[in-house]
Amino acid sequence: MDTSEKTAVFDRVLQTEGYCFRGLAQPFPTHFHGHYVLGLVEGGIRELACRGQTWTLRPGSLMLLNPGESHACTQQEGTLDYRSANVSIEAMLTLAAGLTADGKLPVFSSPVVEDFPLAQQFHAFHRRLMAGDSAAAEEALLLFLSGLLEPAASAPAPEPCRAEAAAARIFIQEHFAQRISLDQLCRHTGLSKSTLLRAFTREVGITPYRYLETVRVNEAKVLLERGVPPLEAALKTGFSDQSHFTNCFTRHIGLPPGMYQNIRNERGETDGLPD
Repeated sequence: MDTSEKTAVFDRVLQTEGYCFRGLAQPFPTHFHGHYVLGLVEGGIRELACRGQTWTLRPGSLMLLNPGESHACTQQEGTLDYRSANVSIEAMLTLAAGLTADGKLPVFSSPVVEDFPLAQQFHAFHRRLMAGDSAAAEEALLLFLSGLLEPAASAPAPEPCRAEAAAARIFIQEHFAQRISLDQLCRHTGLSKSTLLRAFTREVGITPYRYLETVRVNEAKVLLERGVPPLEAALKTGFSDQSHFTNCFTRHIGLPPGMYQNIRNERGETDGLPD
């Protein structure tokens, strides 16, 4: 009896499928896909036949397949815990602009990569993809691909781009209540997505999307402290709905917005403030 767990999503913004398998033992005969496959093994040991060789996939192994690349998989030990993303050729072509020297589609040189930091980056991307957080998933995917396609050992020293990073930061601060996309920031700064992400993260310490979230949460705190209802605070600070606001606020502050507001109100009533 098959007791495996399988979860799948499709992100329409990124045109990317996300899969998460738990307890999978199913073998896959030789086949190929018309899209890129990015995968991370989290449990079990699997054997991959690809390019006339046999590769061992262990927890932490990244599997990277180019479109049309024939491969087969069989389970060797335990059952497979695995997360993957199927990126269409069209989506990859858009992502590749600024990542590859000629802006053309990337070609993965090896179907298996053992690199713990890259595996962590992929895991961060995949969690956001499965959660339906398109903006954060796009950022994380670009950072992963940038590290994968431009190894630090061979990449040229990046341009500082401090002025452009500062311009992006100011733009976010001034327009946080509006919908801000990575494309907008790129048009505003004149940088490609990958260059902007690297420059902004280097100069500010977090990615543009995380910076935007932080600005929104900080502004929402001020509104809540003034007695503005959580739903109104969410809409005034650019969150798409109260659920998104609650999840983001709780992740940053450790408390849901309603509880935070109650604590602030109680504190104001009992602190013995002068009349």
